Amino acid sequence: MNHDRLRKSHLVRPTIPVEILKKVKLLEINTRKLVNHVLLGEYHSAFKGQGMVFSEFREYVHGDDVRAISWTLSARTGKPYIKKFDEERELTLILAVDVSGSIDFGSGALFKGEALNHLAALLSLGAVKNGDHVGLLLFSDQVEHFVPPKKGRGHIHRILRDLYYYQPKSRKTNISVALQYLLGILKKRSTVFIFSDFLDSGFSPAMRMVERKHDLVAVVVQDQSEIEFPDIGLVECEDSETGELIIVDSSSAAFQESFKKSCVSRRGVRDREFRKTNVERIEVLSNQDVVDPLLSFFRMRQKK
Repeated sequence: MNHDRLRKSHLVRPTIPVEILKKVKLLEINTRKLVNHVLLGEYHSAFKGQGMVFSEFREYVHGDDVRAISWTLSARTGKPYIKKFDEERELTLILAVDVSGSIDFGSGALFKGEALNHLAALLSLGAVKNGDHVGLLLFSDQVEHFVPPKKGRGHIHRILRDLYYYQPKSRKTNISVALQYLLGILKKRSTVFIFSDFLDSGFSPAMRMVERKHDLVAVVVQDQSEIEFPDIGLVECEDSETGELIIVDSSSAAFQESFKKSCVSRRGVRDREFRKTNVERIEVLSNQDVVDPLLSFFRMRQKK
């Protein structure tokens, strides 16, 4: 037996499929202009620094804030000196992305999950241009995958690959699990974007705890057919989280009425959860332009 070959085989890492690498590269090429000329400026202006960091000492001049005087240095030199602080611009950005079965749905060019992935990818590319740390959390009803925040293009490529390549273990949803995990693992104040269709309940307590310690933003995705089901006759539908199959007559007035009531009920549950928090929301329709709502949010942030 060739022992050298055997030892080497244990060191070989699973390769990323060529089609996934091409998809990541194509996304980066297609969005480079958007990131460089539109998104980066909006992103940079929307988020304030995480605090103030010491820059240098300088001699006191009339009009300076006396609270900034360094009494120790002033006593040692015989002249009044103040501490100068600069805003800390470097951010830690966490992208928490729902990979449960319910986001694997769409009636337009993009599934809900693809829309979320594109937005998360754009934010990660904007963050690396801004010199920020970026981390990734993928969740279903459990924490599926976590990439600790780091800087650099190589790190961003890993995040992009994981966004488009990772295969979740579960198809169910539990948003609280993801938020509680972030509470335990994030030691530094961070900006957290959580991407989901939020077809869940009971997540407001965990959301409130996260928003007290971090800057939390919810990106809520829907598909138009979840709001108004198209009249296409008999159609087989599958529950994306349980796998249950059912045939419905979409042209039936009874079905359309029942569907609308169900949609209103789901949105009501979601909206009641959000009303219990102060979390800002970005509403996205997967079958429409997904970038405009993000840019509108950044511009609104700049006015605050």
